[in-house]
Amino acid sequence: MTPQSIGGVSIVLLLVLILLRIPIGIALVIAGFIGNAVFLGFHSAIVQFQLVTWEVATNFVLITLPLFVWMGQLAESTDMGKDLYSSFHKWFGRAPGGLAITSIASSAGFGAITGSSVATVSAMGNMLMPEMKRYRYDSGLATGSLASAGVLAILIPPSVPLVFYGAWTETSLGDLFIAGIVPGIMLALLFILYVCLHCSIKPSLAPKGEHFTWSAKLHSLIHLLPILSVMLMVLLSLYFGIATPTEAAAVGVAGVFVVGLIRRRINLKVVLGSISQSAALSTNIFVLFLGGMFFSRFMAQTDLTQSMISSISALTLPPYLIMMMIVLMYLFLGAILDTFGMIILTLPFVFPLVLSLGFDPVWFGIFVVMMIELSLITPPIGINVFVMQSVVPDIPLSTIYQGSIPFVLLTLLMVALLIAFPEIALWLPAQMKSN
Repeated sequence: MTPQSIGGVSIVLLLVLILLRIPIGIALVIAGFIGNAVFLGFHSAIVQFQLVTWEVATNFVLITLPLFVWMGQLAESTDMGKDLYSSFHKWFGRAPGGLAITSIASSAGFGAITGSSVATVSAMGNMLMPEMKRYRYDSGLATGSLASAGVLAILIPPSVPLVFYGAWTETSLGDLFIAGIVPGIMLALLFILYVCLHCSIKPSLAPKGEHFTWSAKLHSLIHLLPILSVMLMVLLSLYFGIATPTEAAAVGVAGVFVVGLIRRRINLKVVLGSISQSAALSTNIFVLFLGGMFFSRFMAQTDLTQSMISSISALTLPPYLIMMMIVLMYLFLGAILDTFGMIILTLPFVFPLVLSLGFDPVWFGIFVVMMIELSLITPPIGINVFVMQSVVPDIPLSTIYQGSIPFVLLTLLMVALLIAFPEIALWLPAQMKSN
């Protein structure tokens, strides 16, 4: 067999293992090991696995991952989301679709601390759905806005998928985090504008909320100060180059911990629980990263990736047409794979292709995360939708998916804008480097 044939058979084996419901990280290791054993020999396969394991285990950048995961777990355990909700509700509650707007703004803020879409949907859903039901909000609008707003958590930094992408592609995490700010804010504003216009046209969808005095509104801002302080410490330390992403993550953890102590929400049980949850999630991600790196190295040895790139390049298709094909590929994969599975299985092939087309790796990182966002709210997987349904089991999945459709279209619009105007993602990192 030729090296390319061995690589092709290994891909088929990987897909079969995934279909057999073997965890993707383990499936990648098995397929990569068998492929290496056939191509290089059993002893060489063991050596290759040892080398990759050592490289992943000693990758300093990956320390950022468990730190940001722990930061998010602490923020969730200390009810920081309630502070965001309390403040934004007082400011936006009387606007058309006020509670839906509150959910979007709160999710964006909570995501800037947790970096987790699932945690954001769960926390905000449990807080806001009782209020939306009390005010007789349309079920589709209520659940759709909450499930969709959760996707902002993985775009606005810190973002766990961006850490994963940066470590995998050796792209600057600082640049990636800063690049996600403008697209994240723009997408949040698009969501808010849609809700406001839709509810202005159909007021029955979202009755107005409680009226609050200016005094109450201004007083509510006090609750935002600790959260904003943590967010600014992380982002500004990255923007001005004061700290590396790993150091910024440590600063974020310390900041959330101090805020929890001040608000008397931190105790031994909370700390141990957050550490346990963070360790479990980080371990799963590390196994995925290890398996993906091992399989990717094997594919590079077979020259299959380079052959695919050469074949596509020979078609002389316009770069933007190829990008549209990549969009369709991610939409398809998002229907059958989870977040990290999509990244792991596509980057070894897509990333070299995108670079060969002349696209910026930082820009592509934001593009990938936005495509992942779509997978979180589209059927049949739609993890955010399932999390939302677990919060409100009385509302069917079809209603939540239907309510998410406008936000899916808005996210696709944002992807189109990002492709047409790469400066949306690249302008702020360029300003950071010029300072």
